Amino acid sequence: MPATLTRAQILDTVRAWPDEVTVDDAIERLVMLGGLEEGLAQARRGEDLVPQAEVERRMEAEMASWQK
Repeated sequence: MPATLTRAQILDTVRAWPDEVTVDDAIERLVMLGGLEEGLAQARRGEDLVPQAEVERRMEAEMASWQK
């Protein structure tokens, strides 16, 4: 389930942005904030988390695929 953000969280995030930001960047930042909040919620619920080493392995594999 996608994370739910409070209006205050969204406004705090928007206030931290530069004076000019693209719509794509704004959406990307809000999606990232939602993902972070969902990850924290999963951790609080004690759900299985991906170990740091596995995250790094996946990121390296993904970035390697960009170079092909």
